[in-house]
This record gives sequence, structure tokens and C-alpha cells, in this order.
Amino acid sequence: MKSTVRTVHPYIPNSVPDVQAAMLKEIGVADIDELYADIPAELRLQKPMDLPPAMTEYELQRHVEKLLGKNQPTSEHLSFLGAGCWQHFIPAVCDEVNSRAEFLTAYAGEPYEDHGRFQALFEYQSLVAELVDMDVVNVPTFDWAQAAATSLRMAARITKRTELLLPRNISPDKLLIIKNYTSPDLTVTLVDYEDGTGLLDLSDLQNKLTANTAAVYFENPSFLGVLEANGQAIADLAHQAGALCVVGVDPSSLGVLAPPCHYGADIVCGDLQPLGVHMHYGGGQSGFIATHDDPTFVMEYPSRLFGIAPTEVEGEYGFGDVAYERTSFADREKGKESVGTQTALWGITAGVYLSLMGPYGMQELGQGIMQRAQYAAMQLAALPGVRCVFQSAFFKEVLVNFTETGKSVKDINQVLLAKGIFGGVDMSQSFPELGQSALFAVTEVHSKEDIDRLVEAIRACL
Repeated sequence: MKSTVRTVHPYIPNSVPDVQAAMLKEIGVADIDELYADIPAELRLQKPMDLPPAMTEYELQRHVEKLLGKNQPTSEHLSFLGAGCWQHFIPAVCDEVNSRAEFLTAYAGEPYEDHGRFQALFEYQSLVAELVDMDVVNVPTFDWAQAAATSLRMAARITKRTELLLPRNISPDKLLIIKNYTSPDLTVTLVDYEDGTGLLDLSDLQNKLTANTAAVYFENPSFLGVLEANGQAIADLAHQAGALCVVGVDPSSLGVLAPPCHYGADIVCGDLQPLGVHMHYGGGQSGFIATHDDPTFVMEYPSRLFGIAPTEVEGEYGFGDVAYERTSFADREKGKESVGTQTALWGITAGVYLSLMGPYGMQELGQGIMQRAQYAAMQLAALPGVRCVFQSAFFKEVLVNFTETGKSVKDINQVLLAKGIFGGVDMSQSFPELGQSALFAVTEVHSKEDIDRLVEAIRACL
């Protein structure tokens, strides 16, 4: 086998063999490849990289524009895609604020570029705290999955236990991230859901709770759209076993639904993308974590928290870090978790969005989504051979089954795409027990005409 040639880069000191050797010796590793031992072999490049010659700036621009030209945006297609990244209306001022240079080009909120960023993040934290009726909210994580994983690690540190219970109807991608983030010291066990309702199976939960359960995690609404009616019962069972209750939530639902702390949640987490952030090719994700103002919980946050304090000048206030010593910025490798650059820009955006909406705006948003989703569910279920999978209340996401039509979700989505419609996300691989089912996301951007167009397009292909 041809030996690997390692190149010394003139501007990267760590590429110097002697420097690399010293670093590897310090951490007790013989070879740099040992650091990648957990990555499956089939995911590793098994040959030297064949990089093309560097393009000029103009050539690169043309190349990237050509790639972008292949994109089919939701502005040109009618979209019912969701499953964790949803199309919502974005007020223009959200983009106006987050495109300002002092926010857009900022790095970690350091003083050299901080022109109000600390205050902006404090305002974001305060607004989200009001929305979830908690006291403390962190600087955003990368996404909901990381927020959930960090929340669960916080719970494990607090309880000094190592077992986590998660719902089986969780997003498969989110589950993989949580497992990766909590391994190897924490174990994940899945709790079943009821076939007819989609609600968490309380009997299965009770059977799987042990004296070593650190936390029970569930989502409301669930990944499959169902509103969890047994939230208080789940929290009670967790607390009776000495575990914490962690609840993931779609913040766009909180104008019409009670916040999770009202039914027993100790830690609340979720995604900020519905709050003023574009879909960004499926990206643009950002997560939040919230707790009450309890030092036991606050000191387990690994990320930055910003607070407000009076200054020596009457009427003036300053904004800065709270309990900075608990972060990996202060403790470095001894920190509870390593936290680097986060998605603070989306936190600022969410703050702008919430300040524009206010409580009545969020209520109107939630009501509009529920009304549209209910109408879509009724119209789709009226099609021959089509049915809504769960007979439970739901929010935003409608799980629709096509098995009796003889058509696969893939076939239906191909027909819809030809008509300029992005259909529901295919669940047949992730949840085979649901048959040919798709998850349709309906939000405030969908009109009655949009939903009718979807229904008629599906009717025509059955």
C-alpha cells in the first residue's frame, strides 16, 4: 500500500512533524489516525485526495453560481416539507438586523467586535425565557439535537446517573446525534409509542424507569406532529423515579400551548429556526436550553449566559457573562463540555422576531397553523385510500398514510414535484411500521388555495 505523504503547510504550525509528535505524546496517542478510530472505515477516504487546481476568483464564482442554479427554492415551488426545518414567514427586519456587519461577522461575542451584541443576546434570552416561562436561557447551540443532548448531559451530571429514556418516535437524525453526543458514558433506551394515538406509552415508560435513570426526554409536539396529552403524567413518573424531565418543544406552538414547565419539565430545549430563520438549504438550525433560576441547574450549563447589571453611572447598565467560570472557555479541557463558536446570530434573529410578534402575535401564529393543519388533514383524509395515521391532536405536522392507495410515498412525491410541489417527508424507511406514510408540514405561509392545490394534485395521481 502506498504510504501517506504528509505535507507541511507554511501557515499551519501543527502540520510540522515535530510539533504533531509533541502534541500526540501529550495526549497519549501514538498516531493521529487513532483519533479517528470511532469513524467507520466505510466513511473514510481510502485514497489520496485528488484536488483540482485552484480556481481564480471569477472561475470559482461562476462554478458556485452554476451549483446554486440547480436549487429549487420554496419561493418557486409550493412546499410541505418539514420534519425539523420548516417554512415560516420571515419579517424583513429579521434579515435587516442579522445582516449588520457587527453581528454577521462577529466571532463568539468578543470585545473587539461587540457593538451591542451582549445586550442583543441578553434580550434574546429574556424573550425566549418569557415564551417558555423559564428564568434562564443559554446562548444558542448548533441545533435542537445538540440542545437536547446537552440538556440530557446536564441532567446526568445533576442526578449522577447514566441512563436516558427517549421516545421511539424521535427524529432518527436527532437520535443519532444524541447517541453520539452522550456516548460512551451514557446509555439511551427508547420508549414505545401507542399505535393509534402516537402518544408515549406510559406502561412501557414505567417498565423502563430504573434507579439509574437520569432523565426522561420527550417532545411536544412530537417529531410526528402529535401533541403529547400525558406530559404531566410522564413528568410525574420521571420524578417518582428520581429522574429529571427534559422536554423538547417547537417554539412556534407556545402561543397556543402551555409551556413544558407547566406540566413538570425541569429542562426545556428546542429549535430557534421557526423564529425568523430561513430554511437555508435545510440548515439555519439553532437550539436553545432553558431552566429555572436554580444554581443546581445554572452551573451545569456549558455555554455562555449573559446578564444585566447597573453601572456606576445612574440609569446605565452593562451586559456580560454570568458564572463564566463554569464554561470551557474558562476551564478549557477540564470543562463539563467543550463549547466553541455557536449560532448566536440566529439567537439575535429569534430575539428580533419575538420582539416583533409579541404574545398576541405568537398566539395568532399558533392558531393560524393549527387551523390550516386541521383543514389539510381533513381534506387529505377525504381522498380514497388515504388516512391520517394518528387520532390525536397535532400541531404543524400531519402524518398521512397512503398504503391502501397502492402508491408509494416516493411515487406520489415524484408526481407532485413535476407539478411544482414539494410533498411530505417520506417516513416509510425511518418508521416502517407506519407503512407508506409521509409527514406534511403546514404553517402560516400556506393558504387554503395552496392546500387545495396539494389535495387535487394527490387526487389526480391516485
